[in-house]
Amino acid sequence: MTTGVPVAVINSNEDTVEMLRACLQQNGFTAVVTGHVADIKRGTTDLLQFLEMHDPQVFLWDISLPYEENWRFVHMLMGHEQMQGRRFVLTTTNKRALDALVGPTDTIEIVGKPYDLEVIVRSVKRAAGVEPEGEQATER
Repeated sequence: MTTGVPVAVINSNEDTVEMLRACLQQNGFTAVVTGHVADIKRGTTDLLQFLEMHDPQVFLWDISLPYEENWRFVHMLMGHEQMQGRRFVLTTTNKRALDALVGPTDTIEIVGKPYDLEVIVRSVKRAAGVEPEGEQATER
């Protein structure tokens, strides 16, 4: 089953980006685009142009170090007018450290276990509206 829902994988690790892109495509997402958090923050990737070109409805966005700064950044983006109606599934490599700094979050911790990918795929499917709603997707 293909969903046709455009998904953007935004992460700072190239191997993780590729793993998530391939996993989502294997699970029926045909329009998976990727980007790097640092490129968006620096402006090397023009986010508005990225949105116009790919129109992702779901962002699979990683919160990396420095956690507080990147947490504030993604939430600032979520509040942007161009992001209205788009869904976010947030990941991190250290949920305990992130939660200690910013308070309880609904991020998914990626530590490289196969189960991590199953949780991520289910969360992206929920965010895309192809599975019943769950707790992992955040709409802005």
